[in-house]
Parts: sequence; structure tokens; C-alpha cells
Amino acid sequence: MNDYFSAVQAAFSDGGVIARAQPHFRPRSGQTEMAVAVAETIAGGGVLVVEAGTGVGKTYSYLVPALLSGQRVLISTATKALQDQLFARDLPSLTRMLGLPLRMAQLKGRPSYLCQHHLGQARQGRAASGRGAPQDPQLLRTLARVEEWARTTATGDLAELSAVGEDSPVWPLVTSTRDNCLGSACPQFEPCHLNVARRAALAADVVVVNHHLFFADLEVRESGVAQLLPSVGVVVFDEAHQLNETGIQFAGTLVGTAQLQGYGRDFLAQTLEHARGMGDWMQLSADLERTVRDLRLAAGRSAVGERLRWLGAVPDGLDALVWSRAFSALGQALHAALVALGGVEEMAAELRQLYARGEALLRRLALFGKTSSDDTVRWLDIGSRHLRMIESPLSIARIVRTRLLQEGEHPGEAVAGAGRRDAGRPDAGRPDAWIFTSATLGDDAGLSWFTEPCGLRDARILRVDSPFDYARQAGVYVPAEFPAPGTPTHSAEVAALVQRSAEVLGGRTLVLTTTTKALQVIGAALQAQFGLFSDLEVLVQGQAPKQLLLERFRTGQQDGGKGCILVASATFWEGVDMPGDALELVVIDKLPFPPPDDPLVEARSQQLEAVGRSAFRDYMLPEAAMALKQGAGRLIRRETDQGVLVVADTRLIAKPYGRRLLAALPPMRRLKTAADYDAALAALALTRTSTRGWTSA
Repeated sequence: MNDYFSAVQAAFSDGGVIARAQPHFRPRSGQTEMAVAVAETIAGGGVLVVEAGTGVGKTYSYLVPALLSGQRVLISTATKALQDQLFARDLPSLTRMLGLPLRMAQLKGRPSYLCQHHLGQARQGRAASGRGAPQDPQLLRTLARVEEWARTTATGDLAELSAVGEDSPVWPLVTSTRDNCLGSACPQFEPCHLNVARRAALAADVVVVNHHLFFADLEVRESGVAQLLPSVGVVVFDEAHQLNETGIQFAGTLVGTAQLQGYGRDFLAQTLEHARGMGDWMQLSADLERTVRDLRLAAGRSAVGERLRWLGAVPDGLDALVWSRAFSALGQALHAALVALGGVEEMAAELRQLYARGEALLRRLALFGKTSSDDTVRWLDIGSRHLRMIESPLSIARIVRTRLLQEGEHPGEAVAGAGRRDAGRPDAGRPDAWIFTSATLGDDAGLSWFTEPCGLRDARILRVDSPFDYARQAGVYVPAEFPAPGTPTHSAEVAALVQRSAEVLGGRTLVLTTTTKALQVIGAALQAQFGLFSDLEVLVQGQAPKQLLLERFRTGQQDGGKGCILVASATFWEGVDMPGDALELVVIDKLPFPPPDDPLVEARSQQLEAVGRSAFRDYMLPEAAMALKQGAGRLIRRETDQGVLVVADTRLIAKPYGRRLLAALPPMRRLKTAADYDAALAALALTRTSTRGWTSA
């Protein structure tokens, strides 16, 4: 065992394998500290939660001890981008450095793989969606490109087709869903890319998945994670801060009018193809489509994007009689379609699959006809054309304790281990070591923002600070005189501040908003100010795909381009990496408290208040602290980066709770006056080199 710890520490030493392979590598005490803690957890078993600040190098900190342990390893990430990076770059690089001949595999969800059966149907003019052959010339050209790629791909992973946009209408034609997959009845079952990936994962020493697949697979056991889990010794969750929100999506129940309309289309297409003349399929489909539409109309004039609480039989604010009649009619129409389908389902595999899919939809729909349980929250999501009925647990704590860690479960109930594990041990049905890590997991010593909802209160906690010199590299400025958030002039003043600042820096500015309304107001104001012939270009989320916006922003003034201001919200608060001179100013419009009228937020708050705790102190404030920390984390990504963070919300310095929020930020230098702020911007503009340094009064 001592040899194991020595090998882990040696890998990160000045003359170790990493330093020999990477000339720019420098030992970092925090990186080694984390690696040793991971090794101790793997050797002794248990749960480790690590908050590793930006720049620590946490990926190598968990990979090195995991790979050297001799155990089978499962790694789960929040994004497919990091999953691809681990599998294609980090793992091959490290296994070469360490001289380990390990079998590696990655596994994604069904929509990430080409479906050869549906590609063949699209080629023959029978689209999987039931809408017939594609007619649009652009779509036909894209389909031809997919066909050409399909002849050479070894994996069928759609990420290889980066030239085709993520929102391309071609994807539904050439991929399958759990609803329309034929399973073992499919003529392409054996060479199916998903099945090949699954078999490779079950045979590999190291498997990389993502959180969405991990939790979805626990529910449906269709892709291999649930079967793989008992045979691994080490599980690592990277980007673990997203674990709770991802997990509750799959632990809950969802029925949407878009799903129901899709089922109606497929019902008509499949029955006409395989059972024409054996039922009044067109009328049954029309009845289903009409009742789905009526349910959407029953939501009345509710605003798009609104979440309606659903505490009783009817969502809040809706006409009880109108909703109940529409809901009941929808259930009856779906039931009638299933009764008719039941008489012909044995005629084709597609009809059997269609029947099972309809049964599942009817079961989920019936759930929303009953009162929700005390430990869940239910709401109605209002879209522009569709509704989503959602019931969700408040956290994944019980799932983690009972289904992952298997606490309280009798040893005989666990599945026997396999592979490199000792299947004779009584605890061989679950992994020995669980590692949860991210750059932002909490603002207190126990990282309770993460550990409480994930049921990990008894875990070992480690916090490793970033190696960056934030006091030298960055300053934080809160304007002392500024309109209060929510007032009519606040967003306009944010836009004016951004305008003045970006002109000094030549762009290089990211504006993070907390609401869609603020995004639109600030974006429109800046685009009106900087017209077509300006030296600066204003990019606004929603006006182009996310990756396109980021690529344009990173390019900036290169090759004669314009400096950029990017106004964004939601997903841009985290996972956005723009190192170097591309980004020098981050402006956050106001403190990111969760919306109190959101049903999930309200239910969690009520749960805390019911046991005598403060919803604001124990939930709202930590949520704001973590979001603020994630937004601020966009600014400094490398040791050479410099920049300024602006929080245009005076509550940060005027309210007592502001101290806790400031403490959650990286230890940046405070810019207390407008003069300090102006001086910092001027210094950035003057000294834009990789070795620059600046200070302010």
C-alpha cells in the first residue's frame, strides 16, 4: 500500500512522469494534496467530497490515483464536452505517461449515436417521426452528409459530425429514442452503435459517462451503467455541483403535450403502415391530437416560461372545471387509442413498441390525476406552444443513500461484484470509493450546499484553494451609487456602465444577467448604442447558437475583427472558458438569488421552515453565493489572466448578508471607488501582454 501512495505522490513531483512528459508542468501543493486524499479514499473505501478551485488541476488529481489503483473506474461528468475531453485527451495522455495498458471506453445516451435503422428509413423516404420523407433541399443535403459519414464512422458518435449544428432537423431522422427504438427486434440490433459502445464499456477498465446518462440509466437500465456499476471499485463525479439538479430530473415524472403529440403522429404512421383497415386510426389520432390541444388551451393566458404551482387537483390560477374536463378527455382519448391498438399489436414489432410506449404515457398521465406526495413538488411548465406536467423530489439525497451508497440495505440484496473486484466480499455489490469534485460546492466548511441535497453529510470534506494570485490578477467593483435591482432604470444603467467600460477595453466584456428580461433590455440597449459601423460588436444569447457566440467572442479583434461584448444568462454562468486577453471584464447585473415564486424553490424553502430552519439563510443565500461564485469564475482561468469583476448590486456592500456573498468570491482585490475602477480598466488597456502586472490605489 505504501508503494501505491508513493507512486501517486511521485507522479506529481518535480521529476515525476507528468513533469517529464509535459515540460511546462510545475508541482502544485494543492494538486498533490487532492491526489493523496483521493488515493486514501480508494485504499480505505468511503466517500470524499473535494472542492478544488480553478487552476488546481483536479482532473489529474483524481485520474492518477484512480488509474494506479488497479480498480475498475467509472467517471461521470456534467457535460458531453468534458466527457469527450477526458476520453480523447486526458486519459490517453495519462495512461501513456504511467505506462498502464488499460482498456478505456466512453458511453453516452441514445440520442448521441447514429441509428442505422432510422437512417435507412429516412433514405427510403420513411422518416422515424412519421412525417414522411424530408423535402427541404438543405435538409436533404445534410442527410447526404450524414450518410457519407455513416459509411466510415467506427463509433457512430454524432460529436464527430461537428459541421452539423446541434439543432439541425436532421437528427430526429437518424437517431432513436427510448420510445421509438425497436430493441432486439431491430434488424440492426447487433451492429447498433449504442450496443457496440455498451459492450465496450462493460469490458473496459475505465469508463467515462455523463450525469444525464448515469441517472437515466438508474431508472430504465437500458444503456449499461446500472449493470456496470456493481463491478467497478471507484466512481468519480466531476462537475459534481450539477449532480442534484440533474438527478431530480430523472427521479421525477414528466408528461408533456409535445410528447403526446409526437405519440399521436407515430400512432397514425405506424398503424397505417402495419394495420391499415383494421381500425379507425385516423379518428383515434385526431381525437388524441384535439384533446392535447385542448389541454394546452386550458392553461389560459398564463405567461410563457411561467411555472404554476400544483398543490391540489388543478394547477394554481387555472379554471378547475375547464382543466379537469380537458385532462379527463385526454386520458380517455389515449386509453381509446390503446384499446384499439391492443387488438393488432402482435402484427409487428413497431406496434408492440408503440403499445408499450402508450401504456407508459397513460401511467404517467394518471399520476397527475392524483394528489402529489409530501416529499415531492409538482408544477406545470408553460411553453409558447406546449405544456409540461412535472413532479419531482426536492433532492437526490434518498437516491444517493439507498441506490448508490446502499446505506441500510442488507448485504444479500446487493448484486455480486465482478471484474477486478472480490465478488466474495459481502459489500461487493457497490463500489468501494466515491469521489465527488468540482470548483464550486459550497461556501461553508462542510460544503453543505452540495452535501445536504446529495445525502453526503458524513463524507470526508476537502477544500483545495486555487493557486491563482487573485489579489494581483483581479479586482472586484461594486458601484456605491446605483439604482436598486428591479427598478425601471437598473438595466439601463447596467448597459451604460458596460458601454463606457467596453469602450476602454475594446470589448472583451461578458455581461451575465439573472433574468431573460434583463438580458433582452441590456442587449437591446447596447446593440442600439453600437451600430453596424461601430468598432465593437454586441453578441446576445439567443440570437445565435451558444458555441457560435463563444467562438466569435474568443476571436475578438484577431484578423481585423471587432472587439466583442457578450450579453448572456443561464448556461453561460458556468462552463464557459475564455482565457487570456479575450475576456477582461465580467459584469453581473444583480445578485443571483433563486426566484422565490418558483415551485421547486418554494417547496424547498417550506421544507426548511417546517423544521425550524431559515429558508433565506440556509437555502436562498447559499444558492446565490454559489451562482455568484460560478459567474465570477469566468474571469480568471489561467495564471496570466487579468481582469475586473463588476457586481451592479449595492446590496452586496449595503446588506449584512453581503459579507457572506463577498467571502464566497475568489479573494480579489476590492476596487472601492469609481476612480479605482477607472484606473484598473486603463491599466488593462495599457498593459495587454502575457506578462503584464497591474495594481491600483
